[in-house]
Amino acid sequence: MKYTLIIGDVKESKDIKKGITINHILEEIDLPLETVVVKKNGRIVIEEEEISHGDVIEIIRVIYGG
Repeated sequence: MKYTLIIGDVKESKDIKKGITINHILEEIDLPLETVVVKKNGRIVIEEEEISHGDVIEIIRVIYGG
């Protein structure tokens, strides 16, 4: 079972581990939750959201400035 992970212009297919959540993905790629917005199948989701077969996860980096 697989899901698709999109970060910027990079799109890759990943294997699903049992019970994997958005938070697990962010920890795996070493991105703090505070610096990103995450979409699952086009909807913004929270970090506890579980990943299922066929899901498309898009990680959008938030740019801070002043």
